[in-house]
Amino acid sequence: MSDLIVSVSGIRGIIGDSLTPEAACRFAAALGTHLNGGRVVVARDSRQSGEMLRHAVLAGLFSTGCTADDIGIAPTPTVGIAVRTLTAAGAIQITASHNPSPWNGLKMFGRDGAVLPAAEGQQVRMLFDTGAFRRVGWDRVGAVRIPPDVLDDHARLVLDQVSASLIGSRGIRVFLDGNGGAGGPLGVRLLADLGCEVVQHNCEANGVFVHEPEPTPAHLVDVAPWVKQTESAVGFVLDPDSDRLALIDETGACVSEELTLALAVKYRLRQATGPVVVNMSTSRVIEDLATAAGCSFRRSAVGEANVVGLMREANAVIGGEGNGGVIDPRIGWVRDPFIGMALILSLMAEDRKPVSQLVAELPRYAMLKTKFTVPNERLPAALAAMRAKWPDAAESTLDGLRLDGPDWWLHARASNTEPVVRIIAEAPTEGRAKELCDAAGKLLG
Repeated sequence: MSDLIVSVSGIRGIIGDSLTPEAACRFAAALGTHLNGGRVVVARDSRQSGEMLRHAVLAGLFSTGCTADDIGIAPTPTVGIAVRTLTAAGAIQITASHNPSPWNGLKMFGRDGAVLPAAEGQQVRMLFDTGAFRRVGWDRVGAVRIPPDVLDDHARLVLDQVSASLIGSRGIRVFLDGNGGAGGPLGVRLLADLGCEVVQHNCEANGVFVHEPEPTPAHLVDVAPWVKQTESAVGFVLDPDSDRLALIDETGACVSEELTLALAVKYRLRQATGPVVVNMSTSRVIEDLATAAGCSFRRSAVGEANVVGLMREANAVIGGEGNGGVIDPRIGWVRDPFIGMALILSLMAEDRKPVSQLVAELPRYAMLKTKFTVPNERLPAALAAMRAKWPDAAESTLDGLRLDGPDWWLHARASNTEPVVRIIAEAPTEGRAKELCDAAGKLLG
């Protein structure tokens, strides 16, 4: 259990190794204790290990007197919506997000439908470590119930935010790659409701990942050509629990995951102006778009809960993360690819431009994301060496170390989801971004 990866939103591990049914049961009991009973939404992505963990999670919740609303295989943003519509005390989503098939995990939600904040997550972790669980007697043990289909609620919320008639009038053909994850069925339904012709690729929620689950350009080289071959106007790719959205343009070229949020922000700020919030590792493109629209812009620490916390504080109209995560408060406080698709299709329909042109019109930067395996005890000295190497850069220690130069930035931080240190740099050219990452990587060594 000590090898479980614990982040601000839950836990992750390898099935049969660091993440076992016993660990899942204990963690569910810890959350049930923290919530003091009540009704808890339980869902899972499509991974084969999800059903096993479901039983362990239910047992842990029942033992603390919680009743479980089991919504089955569902996208992570749908879980947040279900918490609110079912007036639940919280939720557990069984997922490892973009990690490979051997992994799984538990993601926790509060009664507001947002990922559990770091402070509350720490309280759950303390209960997990100490075993100080709330146990109820035989006559108060919880039970499971199956609520109405919550996917309809999710689709309806998204459809209410855009003009389906405008999108439908353009006759847009969309290639959707669900990659066997939880979001394929909802994605197909939503795109059809928006009046699009849908070309489906592995959209059954069967847990069979035909390519690496993290939807980065490097993992989509076999999928991308299908967009052009099917004469689709855009390709949308989902990760296993559907809280991230990747894009492929009409030529079959993969679009940087950073630009998913950029295109969504560009259209959202046409609908309403207001503050925009992203994390510290997200591209400057978003900042440029916010500035051009006369909107304030703020950065949070990395982590969905941190972004959401600052969005609430700033009363943001949109926010998210550069991993393809769009957060629209009108839908919920979770990264949501479905509103992302709707906003991007609205932009395409309104401007009557192909995705490649919309991308070309965005401010242009080169970003490089790297990661290094570094013992935790060596990280402080490495960060100090980075400060010394770039003494004139503006410095932030909100999350690891971020250095901002006149036309570049570098962010070094320990990952919340993997046992690595991430180094991300953005600069006017690919060569300069690589130079920054290489230099920082040497200091980590």
